Amino acid sequence: MSNRIEYAKVSPEVYKAFGGVYVAVQKSGLPKELVDLVYLRVSQINGCAYCIDMHSRDLLKSGLAVDKLVLVAVWREGGEVFNVRERAALAWAETVTRVAETGVPDADYEAVIAEFNDKELADLTYAYAIGLMNAFNRFGVTFRSTPAATAAAATAAAARA
Repeated sequence: MSNRIEYAKVSPEVYKAFGGVYVAVQKSGLPKELVDLVYLRVSQINGCAYCIDMHSRDLLKSGLAVDKLVLVAVWREGGEVFNVRERAALAWAETVTRVAETGVPDADYEAVIAEFNDKELADLTYAYAIGLMNAFNRFGVTFRSTPAATAAAATAAAARA
């Protein structure tokens, strides 16, 4: 996989604006681990290798247990590995990310508002965690952003050659 274009370099003002939203997410009051779990799950749904790699590494660096990380893609089967708020956020992330398929049903909304207040839900959804990550995934997939693991493997292979 190789980059098609380096979108952050060719359009720095727009990239910087997205970065501002990212900073706002960090200040939203939502727990960082919860946001990172949502980022990872959205990235898994969208098939963004760059973001899956990045957010998996971020979660591991922050101390998330490997046992929990490997179950994010199948969190429903993970049971008590994920707490109630995490399960609600992951379910919401899935239904919003798959909006064309789900239509975000009332039952999904009712389930998430049982765990998050209005501000938290807005922060989790709109242009913050879910909306922002969906946008970044579209950049990563469209422009073939190289995951850190892929770059490291290429560097190691070149060194061996």
